[in-house]
Amino acid sequence: MIQILWVALGGAVGSVLRYGVTALSKVLFEGRFPIGTLTVNLVGCLLIGLLTPLMLNKGLVSPNVRLLVLVGVLGGLTTFSTFGYETFMFINDGQWARAGWNIALNNVLGIALVLVGYRIAERVFGA
Repeated sequence: MIQILWVALGGAVGSVLRYGVTALSKVLFEGRFPIGTLTVNLVGCLLIGLLTPLMLNKGLVSPNVRLLVLVGVLGGLTTFSTFGYETFMFINDGQWARAGWNIALNNVLGIALVLVGYRIAERVFGA
């Protein structure tokens, strides 16, 4: 049960960070490009790449701190960081086909399901 609380706390922090970066980017860049989303995704990927080996391999932090940061904060900031890490691990292990499938399925199916959900909302709810 305590693990869930660590993840929830980190998720709250990450979500607030994502909101802040996105709001600031709209002010700075006037909404011409989703720079906030790009920023949190890229920063999240950098952070998961930096922190995972330190937290898992070096044993510098407790399992609860790993949950707080890697799952909670980075998960709240962006799930793209996890996607990037998992894809990197496939590549790092020489599993190029799995990396390709992971990239294709996450992106193509993700965008397709956004379209499906949007069309359902339009038809069912008149949104």
